[in-house]
Amino acid sequence: MEGEGGQDGVSSVVDVFGDYKARRAGILKALTTDFEKFYRECHPERENLCLFGLSTGDWRVSPPVDYVPSELPEPTLGINFSRDGMPKENWLHTVAAHSDSWLLAVAFFLACGFNFDKAEREHLFSMINDLPTVHEIVTGATKKKSNKNSGVSNDNSNKFKSNSKELEQRGYKLAKHHNGKPNKDEDVELEEEDYEDEKTLCGRCREVYASDEFWIGCDICDAWYHGKCVKITEALAKQIKKYMCPVCNSKRAGLNIPNRQAG
Repeated sequence: MEGEGGQDGVSSVVDVFGDYKARRAGILKALTTDFEKFYRECHPERENLCLFGLSTGDWRVSPPVDYVPSELPEPTLGINFSRDGMPKENWLHTVAAHSDSWLLAVAFFLACGFNFDKAEREHLFSMINDLPTVHEIVTGATKKKSNKNSGVSNDNSNKFKSNSKELEQRGYKLAKHHNGKPNKDEDVELEEEDYEDEKTLCGRCREVYASDEFWIGCDICDAWYHGKCVKITEALAKQIKKYMCPVCNSKRAGLNIPNRQAG
């Protein structure tokens, strides 16, 4: 059952986040660049339909699966019935909000299936929360936020860049403000760059970066941590060629997380 439940090889936080991004990209494609096609396929005279974001990065409108329980949570049913009952824009925004709920449900379902602990769940959902929601993109909230911020003093931005340069000079890699490779085929990905703010949060305590504190970044997943939160001193960090955070280290230690079998 490719698209809805095929999860071969998915077993880590990075894998589940990659699955989330692919399904999200498919839904964004349906609601932006492919919207007219999506709108036509959601004709009210058809049977109950759902919008599926596929793990391939594409989308599909179809009825729900015909067996219970399904391998993954089901998207909202019957989106086509309300299509002509409200203004097109309102309908689009409603579908976007339901799609965001479904994407989170799938991510949490997979986290449960692979027995993610508290730290792994926090890591997964902090990465998800760093991205704008589907609803924010299709409603234009990302652009509004960008325009609003453009009229405010950029002292904080300059301060962060200064701190980043300081980190680089001390030999530590810079934090990245996006996860995964951007999809060059989709214009919607460009809007995300305007939305991402310039704050780095500790992967353990979730506090904002401060220049007077020692931080260290994971060379595997790019998460950043206070040295005190992961019991790493600045002197010790200088001796570490490749730092692996607690979440990535637990994976390398060989946690037995079974692969889900594709339906």
